[in-house]
Amino acid sequence: MKRSLLGRIWPNATAIVLFVMMVFPVYWMFTTAFKPTADIITDNPVWFPTDVTFDHFSTAINAPNFWQMVVNSVTVTVCAVLLSLVIALFASFALARMRFKGRKGMILVFMVAQMAPWEVMVIAIYMIVRDADMLNSLLPLTLFYMVMVLPFTVLTLRGYVAAVPKELEESAMVDGCSRPQAFVKVILPLLAPGLMATSLFGFITAWNEFPLVLVLNKEPGGKTLPLWLSQFQSQFGDDWGATMAAASIFAIPILILFVFLQRKAVSGLTSGAVKG
Repeated sequence: MKRSLLGRIWPNATAIVLFVMMVFPVYWMFTTAFKPTADIITDNPVWFPTDVTFDHFSTAINAPNFWQMVVNSVTVTVCAVLLSLVIALFASFALARMRFKGRKGMILVFMVAQMAPWEVMVIAIYMIVRDADMLNSLLPLTLFYMVMVLPFTVLTLRGYVAAVPKELEESAMVDGCSRPQAFVKVILPLLAPGLMATSLFGFITAWNEFPLVLVLNKEPGGKTLPLWLSQFQSQFGDDWGATMAAASIFAIPILILFVFLQRKAVSGLTSGAVKG
């Protein structure tokens, strides 16, 4: 009985410790953003602020070029995710349903690309974009962000397509549907959890990406929010309240998206990992 009790206690205790370690920095970031400056620089930490101020958020959103960078980040992220989903849908269907020479090698290439550190290719990417005279443009960012998330998207959706019985597709074709129509009407609706999981992963990856935009886009009109956030403290000195407010603004879209999609995303990741 003691062993059984210990076996139940230590996993829960470990989970609680890990939860506190992961949540506390987020809690401290958000609470600091709402604290008056006097409560931030005090020697006695204020764990539960009673006085709330929105001045730090006003400082953050009124920073130069803030709204332009918001538009840039949203545009680049959404376009990269949508492009990767469209391409991955066709690629995953071909890899799961069709048999052709080099298929296994292509799957291996996607796996290797998923593990490749993109930071080591920043110099090569910079030279390509520079030679194409497209520095400070959003188009190269969109295309390279799409390429970053594409391997994971293809591999995950391939598992979902392979999990759909071929008989469903064949029945639709017997009833008069062409192969594209069978894909759209039969297979595509069953891929919803996988699409949500991959879109969430792609959104987080593209939204947080920093090294590439740091190298390619130097002009204010081409910068995104990660670059704005990294330069925020140097711009406002030791204004930790404004810095935490800027970090909170940057994190809010990810938190909102994750709250709405987390159940489908988790099931989509696990299902895509074990099938196909």
